[in-house]
Amino acid sequence: MASIQVDLSSATWRKSTYSNGDGGLCVEVAQGHPVLVPVRDSKTARSGGPVLLFRTPAWAAFVADLKR
Repeated sequence: MASIQVDLSSATWRKSTYSNGDGGLCVEVAQGHPVLVPVRDSKTARSGGPVLLFRTPAWAAFVADLKR
């Protein structure tokens, strides 16, 4: 599998509206990337935890399925 390098140093992360207010169990999505949707777990974000990258159509299909 190929490795993709994406500069997320200036990314604007948005927390899920379903996340609770105490800082736990949160999913964050970075905005502003036209072909990829970066997703991370907010609990590990500050320690440089992993970021998952989804192609935009795949992420859109995933979110649409969640809404059903």
